[in-house]
Amino acid sequence: EAQLVQSGGGSARPGESLTLSCAASGFTFSNYGMKWVRQAPGKGLEWVSMISESGTNKYYQDSVGGRFTISRDNAAKMLYLEMNSLKTDDTGVYYCATWDDGYRGQGTQVTVSS
Repeated sequence: EAQLVQSGGGSARPGESLTLSCAASGFTFSNYGMKWVRQAPGKGLEWVSMISESGTNKYYQDSVGGRFTISRDNAAKMLYLEMNSLKTDDTGVYYCATWDDGYRGQGTQVTVSS
């Protein structure tokens, strides 16, 4: 059974850092571009960042560029999102997913508040 299991997240103050992890199993992880999306309270899903199958190409939403870093370890079947200089607007539930939304993690809450 294909699965994406997330860990990390939690609470942080503005300016602090958090890292999200996503463990893949049951499918050929290295064949898929991956992404992180988020849902802020009362809003729809928003694309945050994407990484190509090999990890060579990375893309970021303008609001997180320069603060967030997406990475992957294909040997370990892991996806990461390092979030620095967090802002209150970064609050939401974060999901890892394959680029085509074929598989999605369970979601993890990130709350940024002073």
